[in-house]
Amino acid sequence: MPRVSQDQLDARRHEILAAARTCFARLGYEGATVRRLEEATGLSRGAIFHHFRDKESLFLAVAEDDAAAMVETVARNGLVQVMRDLLTRADSSDVAGWLGSQLEVSRRLRTDPAFAGRWAERSRAIADATRERLQRQREAGVLRDDVPVEVLTQLLELAYDGMVLHLATGRPAGELSRVLDLVEEAVRRR
Repeated sequence: MPRVSQDQLDARRHEILAAARTCFARLGYEGATVRRLEEATGLSRGAIFHHFRDKESLFLAVAEDDAAAMVETVARNGLVQVMRDLLTRADSSDVAGWLGSQLEVSRRLRTDPAFAGRWAERSRAIADATRERLQRQREAGVLRDDVPVEVLTQLLELAYDGMVLHLATGRPAGELSRVLDLVEEAVRRR
């Protein structure tokens, strides 16, 4: 029997995550049954669950994958850049799946205490990256200094959450680029 390389396993895992993200986004957690996940991925349940313990582990992996990418962008370029990236790709199915997954995460945070407990660490990582970026900006003299970093972090998180909701519910991007200019201006030194 031929051995499968780690690169092949990683590629398969990535394919499963991409298909599952779309399935969860379109159908929600409950609607994305194992049978529908099989259809979306084109794989058997055995092949899917070779990579993930169960459906919940798969959903959490999708959400973690999204959160890790977000933390990386926030650390490098800030939360406003994450929002700008969303706008430039707002019409793609990739972003639609990501937005749907974000809404599903927020729903599960409200309705599933065990999930909320597991997700707290991921949420903290995003907030920490945002705070650290803002602190670096303040030290560089770019960020306003009359408002605590924690308050500016909350302002950016609220803007992000509102934008995700706006786009995920199918409303047009419209003038959101100009709105982001205002958000960015609000945190900069005057």
